[in-house]
Amino acid sequence: MNVDLFDFDLPTDRIALRPAAPRDAARMLVLDGDATRDAGVADLPGLLRRGDLLVFNDTRVIPAQLDGRRGDAKIGATLHKREGPRRWRAFVRNARRLRDGDVIDFGNGVSAAAVDREEDGSYALDFAGDEPVELLLERAGHMPLPPYIAGKRPTDERDAADYQTMFAAEPGAVAAPTAALHFTPALMAALAAAGIGHATLTLHVGAGTFLPVKATDTADHRMHAEWGRIDAATADRLNAVRTAGGRVIAVGTTSLRLIESATDADGVIRPFDGDTSIFITPGYRFRGIDGLMSNFHLPRSTLFMLVSALMGRERMQAAYAHAIAKGYRFYSYGDASLLLP
Repeated sequence: MNVDLFDFDLPTDRIALRPAAPRDAARMLVLDGDATRDAGVADLPGLLRRGDLLVFNDTRVIPAQLDGRRGDAKIGATLHKREGPRRWRAFVRNARRLRDGDVIDFGNGVSAAAVDREEDGSYALDFAGDEPVELLLERAGHMPLPPYIAGKRPTDERDAADYQTMFAAEPGAVAAPTAALHFTPALMAALAAAGIGHATLTLHVGAGTFLPVKATDTADHRMHAEWGRIDAATADRLNAVRTAGGRVIAVGTTSLRLIESATDADGVIRPFDGDTSIFITPGYRFRGIDGLMSNFHLPRSTLFMLVSALMGRERMQAAYAHAIAKGYRFYSYGDASLLLP
C-alpha cells in the first residue's frame, strides 16, 4: 500500500511533552464496533466486560542514550537490540566519523568499540571491561525519550519515573510500552473488582519504533527485529480466556505484535521466545487479540498502519481527525484510545 494513505495533518502542539497527572487522568477515545465516544482512562472498568483480560508488556526501559567522543568528533548512540553479553546494536549519530574498530569514549569510565556496520548505518558496540553493561549504562547513559519529545526539551529527572510503566520488571527496552503508562494501582484495583484480569509478557522495544517509514510502499519497509517472550502458563491463560468467551485486550502495540507473532493459524497462542519483526498493515487477519488499548500515533508511522489494520483505515483517519479537533494529546506521553473491532 502507498504510505501516503496513512498521512494526516498533526499540529505539533498536539504532541504531549509531559504525561497526565495522575496517570489515569488521561483522556481516552473509545471506538467500540461502529460507535465512537469520548471517555477517560479511569472509565476503563466500565468499558470492558467481566472475564476480559488485559495484557501488559513488563519490559523495563534502560538508559540507552549515550553521548561520547571519538577523538575530537562528537558521537551519539541509541542502543536498540542486544546481540550478546557485551554487544548492543546501535543507531549512531555522526557515524561518518567512525571506522570499523574505532573506540568511542562515553565518559565515566565507559567505552565501546564500534564494529560490524550494517546497511542501515547501525553499528554493533562492544563494551569494554568486565562490569555488566547495565551498570555501565546507569553511569553513562540517559533515558531515550522519543525524538519528537527530546527535540523540544531536554530529558530530566522526572522522565526517569514518567517513562517507566508500573509493570516494568525486565530490563532491556529502549522505548517504553507507552499505553501502559496510563495505569495506576488504583485503576488496577478497580479493574479487578469489575472482574477484568491481567497478564504480562515481555517484548524489549527497540529504537526502530521511532524510525520513519522512508519507503513509498509499505511492502518495501523493513522492520527491525525485537526480542520477546510469552511463557507457557501465560499462553495457556490467554487461550483459556478466549475459550470461556472473554476477550484478550492488548495494552499497547508491543503486546499486540508479540501475541500475534505467537499465535498459530488456528488462533491458538503458543509459548514464544525469540525475535519478531512482524509488520501489520491493512489486510492482516488478527488471530490472537480481540482489542487494543493504545496511544495516538504519528502520521505515516508503522503504528498508525497497525491500528488501521485493526479498525479500518478510513475509520482511523476519521477518529484521529476527531481527536485532533477535540484537543487529544498525541504520542508517548499523550492520551489513549480503546479499539474494539
